[in-house]
Amino acid sequence: MRLHDLKPRPGAKHRRKRLGQGESSGHGKTSGRGGKGQSARSGSSIRPGFEGGQMPLIRRIPKRGFNNASHTTRYNAVNLDSLNQFDNGAKVDPTAIRSVGLANGPVKLIKILGDGELTKKLTVSAHAFSASARAKIEGLGGVCEVVAARKTAAVKA
Repeated sequence: MRLHDLKPRPGAKHRRKRLGQGESSGHGKTSGRGGKGQSARSGSSIRPGFEGGQMPLIRRIPKRGFNNASHTTRYNAVNLDSLNQFDNGAKVDPTAIRSVGLANGPVKLIKILGDGELTKKLTVSAHAFSASARAKIEGLGGVCEVVAARKTAAVKA
């Protein structure tokens, strides 16, 4: 088999639907848009869940009960083995972790997890540590410092 022998699987490629090519094409006259109405007009797009001005279903059904997700604390997880890129004896704080690109996104809090092996003695400052991460860092003679998060810094998702 050579490169020129390759071809797509049967049914994988479709012809483009050519609209407005006359009645007998099957896509003439209204060009697959049905009769009249909002969806037949050019430039029309109706967002999902729109019911023509009627109160949408998602707003009609009652909202009750407790939702625990709005009260959780979200962390950016950083594994121990990714901290090996810092120099031996360095002080690793949340700004240093972000500058290297280990904790991106809107979540402000950082938690150090114990996945992987740490090979350097570091002073790590973060908002939370897992028990295994704390044991591994302190086992190498490093220090774990917990940074107190301000209430405004905690982003709730």
